[in-house]
Amino acid sequence: MTSAPEAHDAGLLAPGCAGAPAAEATGDRAWLRALLDAEAALTRAQAGLGLAPVEAANAVTAAADPAGFDARSLAERARGGGNPVIPLVADLTKAVGEEYGPYVHRGATSQDILDSAAMLVAARTLDLLLPDLARTGRALARLAAEHRDTAMPGRTLTQHAVPTTFGLKAAGWRALVLDARDRVTSVREALPAQLGGAAGTLAAFGAYGAPDPTALPAAYARELGLKAPLLPWHALRTPVADLAGCLAFTAGALGKMAADVLTLSRTEVGEVVEGSGGGSSAMPHKANPVRATLIAAAARRAPQLAATLYGSLAAEDERPAGAWHAEWEPLRDLLRLTGGAARDAAELAEGLRVRPEAMRAHLGLTHGLIVTERLSAELAPVLGRARAKELLTELARRTYTERRDLAGLLAEVPELSGLDLASLTDPARYTGSAGALTDRALERP
Repeated sequence: MTSAPEAHDAGLLAPGCAGAPAAEATGDRAWLRALLDAEAALTRAQAGLGLAPVEAANAVTAAADPAGFDARSLAERARGGGNPVIPLVADLTKAVGEEYGPYVHRGATSQDILDSAAMLVAARTLDLLLPDLARTGRALARLAAEHRDTAMPGRTLTQHAVPTTFGLKAAGWRALVLDARDRVTSVREALPAQLGGAAGTLAAFGAYGAPDPTALPAAYARELGLKAPLLPWHALRTPVADLAGCLAFTAGALGKMAADVLTLSRTEVGEVVEGSGGGSSAMPHKANPVRATLIAAAARRAPQLAATLYGSLAAEDERPAGAWHAEWEPLRDLLRLTGGAARDAAELAEGLRVRPEAMRAHLGLTHGLIVTERLSAELAPVLGRARAKELLTELARRTYTERRDLAGLLAEVPELSGLDLASLTDPARYTGSAGALTDRALERP
């Protein structure tokens, strides 16, 4: 039978995250591993600077095996001190043994370990998220190139505006994905270790004999594979705020694509179809756009999670009560949510089926009125600006009342007999610079 902690972490109510690499990378086991990695790295860093025996570093590293620790017990005992590091240090010290146990956690404060572990979890999750963004970008590049000149209605404020191309739309989705990739990459490279001791002065390390305590944070960061911090950042939460920003942006960027797919895949629109739609419990005929739905859900949740993390910037004193503690769950949820959305976005983009015939048919839904912007410009030199506007307004009314196409009505206007009305009223010939803009967008690596 599955244990309670594992069942709680299974993602039963989070199908957008369940089974995603990001879910495993942010689970309780992953956090426990990161906490133990942070503790072991601290002893190794001190040993590397001659502040602890090498044997102590080896002993702590060997004992810091997640399999030897009970996450549920740690969680329950964390209530006593407000964080899981305190019981973890007690268990790790016991596991290391009497001889080298005193070197466990020496000079550090709980926030040093938990913040460093958070950066490790974030780094490991972002390393999984970035390949999915790359997959999404490649798939969208293929769609944009293939449909560079596939005309479709451009929609503004829910209504048909002027023609555009699906290639330009896909290129726009890709641009957002690349923006997200760049932000995530920048934040990933800047994730710092945390080490400052009780109040961020490194005083304890000096008391334990370090001739230059300021050298220890860099050594610690090297052991963790993180960036060396300029200062202890217990109450300077830039790294967490940067994570909040890049993750919320990424979820929103992917959400734009999802929102468009949800609109374009409606039964009455049908311009795109998910490669493998999901079923309905009650209606066998349905193939729901599930990937887009889950991404859209993530995009709706992410801003609120990020808001909590931004709220923790206002952290009092040298170490805050409550602000730091409020970050842990929203950060995990945001990493997990965005990682799941990135996985779903890659699958959505790679499997998306485009229906040019539906797009072409919908260009005619307004009986030719979708090109009145062009006609206003083209007819003004022939008829005069006022007359052109008056004529198009009248013909627009008649297209609906008489159920006739605009091209046919224009052909009955004697002053326009010399114009190539078939060309002027063809929506596919009024996509502006969509092709050139798509080409330009695809030049971005």
